[in-house]
Amino acid sequence: MPVRLKKLIGTFLLVALVSIYALVATIVAVAHLGQSSGWVHLAYFLFTGILWVLPAMWIIWWMEKPPREKNG
Repeated sequence: MPVRLKKLIGTFLLVALVSIYALVATIVAVAHLGQSSGWVHLAYFLFTGILWVLPAMWIIWWMEKPPREKNG
């Protein structure tokens, strides 16, 4: 796969990941943390704010991998 195409796909995947992840994290917080204290909110958003980095790192790693050499 050409490098430019991988980077284009990766960019769209990262934007989709961040958008969907933020939406889901917020919906879960509203549904389950409504009556919780501020410390619980802080811990939840700190945890979920860092958690999205793991799949993003995998996407960036995939984007930056050099293309395979063709044997033939």
